[in-house]
Amino acid sequence: MATLSVTSAPQSAAAGLRNDLIAAAVIAVVGAIGYFVFPDDLAFLIRVIGLAFLVISLDLVTGYCGVATLGHAALFGVGAYAAGNVCLAGVTDPILMLLTGVIAGTATGLMSGLLVTRFRGLPQLVLSIAFGQLVAALANKLSSITGGSDGLAGIAPGPVFGVFNFDMFGRTGYIFSVIVLLVTMVTLLRFSRSPFALMCRAIKDDTLRARMIGVAVYPRLVVMYCVAGAVAGLGGALTAINTGVVGLDSVGFERSAEALIMLILGGAGNLWGALIGAILFELFHHYVSAASPFHWMILIGLLLIVVVLFFPKGLVNEVTRRIGDLRQRRAAR
Repeated sequence: MATLSVTSAPQSAAAGLRNDLIAAAVIAVVGAIGYFVFPDDLAFLIRVIGLAFLVISLDLVTGYCGVATLGHAALFGVGAYAAGNVCLAGVTDPILMLLTGVIAGTATGLMSGLLVTRFRGLPQLVLSIAFGQLVAALANKLSSITGGSDGLAGIAPGPVFGVFNFDMFGRTGYIFSVIVLLVTMVTLLRFSRSPFALMCRAIKDDTLRARMIGVAVYPRLVVMYCVAGAVAGLGGALTAINTGVVGLDSVGFERSAEALIMLILGGAGNLWGALIGAILFELFHHYVSAASPFHWMILIGLLLIVVVLFFPKGLVNEVTRRIGDLRQRRAAR
């Protein structure tokens, strides 16, 4: 038994490293395809990447911890406003702006987590909506900080590392966004295999049993909310850097609802599902709304009905399950 435990650890570490390298390669290749195949749509692709951070953040609390929330855009929007304000105050370095967004998102995640995770079920959902609406109301009223209904404008970040200037075509912004997404995704994939994240999954599956074996449930959920806030704040800051403006829509209820739809589409409890769900939804939204400006909401509703009926765990989770079943059948032959 001792030999088994000693040899299995390096194999597990090697497998994790291999998966991380594959993840980095996949994101780099897909990012390169987007850059060269869609050079005129880089602004749209940058928007998709920014929203992907929000959906991934939502997956950390909903997919991994089972926390029901419809106010998650507050974490994203606060990060965007924080990055915009430091830029207008004279701190134009993009890395520092991202760091500001992470700190602001983490602080907002802490406040939201302390409130929302104290309850389960419907009270939890209502509290998350209330928190999101409170942040949206503050963003509207504190016009000296947020610009009110007009939003923050004139956000002009400096060159990345003092060398690469942001251009009007979005080339630098797109490459910068893909690199940030790559680093964040690999880091979160490693984090998702950690004992902390695995225990959060256990809390989601059976909270009572987790408490019975001595797990401190509430502090773990709050910490995960802080991690999710950091990811959402990073996405908000990245969006502010690339668009140059931050509006009330970044903290609105509609943004939170869209993020939840993207997560359901891709599959909760799977970081790849969150990422792919965000990409698929935004692509569908982009092309369908252009083709049918007056009926695209109906088509999106039909898409969601089909996904929930035939892929209740999300597209990525369902495809992964079917591939696993196919491998088991081949192995059994």
